[in-house]
Amino acid sequence: MADIKYEITEHLGVLSESPKGWKKELNFVSWNERPPKYDLREWAPDHEKMGKGLTLTEEEVTELAKIITHHQK
Repeated sequence: MADIKYEITEHLGVLSESPKGWKKELNFVSWNERPPKYDLREWAPDHEKMGKGLTLTEEEVTELAKIITHHQK
């Protein structure tokens, strides 16, 4: 299996933190030297390990924001 290259190009915020120190973060991440995308996943405190996550384009984030705004109580 080939190594996956990643670079967090911009940290946008932390949504939550587990008791073990892993943080669910929203970042801009460049995967395999491609243009950065929005990335939502859990990261170990040193950012050397990560959990499964979700990567979104600008258009997908815009649609997600519309959906969330429409469904807020």
